[in-house]
Amino acid sequence: MRSQERQAKAEAESDAIIQKRFAQIGKVREHSVSQPLKKRAPIHAAEPWTCPTCNRRASTSYCPTCGESPLRPHDLTLRGFLDQIAQALTDLDGPLLRSFRCLVTRPGLLTVAYLQGQRKQYTLPLRLFLAANVLFFAAQSLVGVRIFSTPLDAHLHNQFWSGVAQQLVTHRLEAKGTTLAQYAPVFDQAVALNAKALIVLMVLPFAALPPLVFFRNRLPFAGHIAFSLHFYAFLLLLFCVALAVTGADVALGGAGLASETFDHVLSLVDVGICAAYLYFAAAKVYGARGAAQVLQVSLLVLAAAGIVLGYRFVLFLLTLYTT
Repeated sequence: MRSQERQAKAEAESDAIIQKRFAQIGKVREHSVSQPLKKRAPIHAAEPWTCPTCNRRASTSYCPTCGESPLRPHDLTLRGFLDQIAQALTDLDGPLLRSFRCLVTRPGLLTVAYLQGQRKQYTLPLRLFLAANVLFFAAQSLVGVRIFSTPLDAHLHNQFWSGVAQQLVTHRLEAKGTTLAQYAPVFDQAVALNAKALIVLMVLPFAALPPLVFFRNRLPFAGHIAFSLHFYAFLLLLFCVALAVTGADVALGGAGLASETFDHVLSLVDVGICAAYLYFAAAKVYGARGAAQVLQVSLLVLAAAGIVLGYRFVLFLLTLYTT
């Protein structure tokens, strides 16, 4: 009997709780019907502004046409400028750093991504090449070692074409009526500027080789250019590392590139790393495999080495006859 009474009492309490909850819900509904709805704030609360890039009116935080953001007074202050620098340096997932990381760790991926139309995630090939170019010449200035902007004295005594260079320089000095001591500083300054401005010339002859080497692969020519730009961007980064190693050797009391042994060892290491990059990149982009891949990559490596030497000689000729 007692158990039945307890069960009946529990059921009565449960019914009372349910009725109470229904009554609360009813009051909420009545209150929501009687009270008018408050207007919600718009999702985009930015003040209307005119995009400085495409001259369109926008009321969002970014221009819906070109993605530009409105200029704020804070942006033009010193603190705002420092904030932008800090953001650029700490944005480790930005397209540029992401592209450099893929360039070094996953050869050929950037070229494939470019051919597939992935433009936002990575930096475009030419921009990446120019960024690597800036890093290379900055490293060259810091270390004080020149790779492409070879001084006149080195052209006359330390290159394969030194005999030809001596004859050409002699005729040039006679035509200009000056001496070697007066002309050498002018040449060295001009060749340094030409090396920065004309470095893209190495990409063009190299871009003509993949269509011949990988003739079975029907890749658009723009793909070959992208492949070449990515390779030379990698090569410039590799030269940055080589410059750092050279600077460290000089700081420890070594002769740096003035030592033939050091120069030859460093050159062989660079060639080996370039061969490894091209081996994996060719497999990724062109689907190269087996013995044919080894032969194709060997041809590209030899061509790249020849183009670097040829670029130095072209710089010598251009500088000689434009100064």
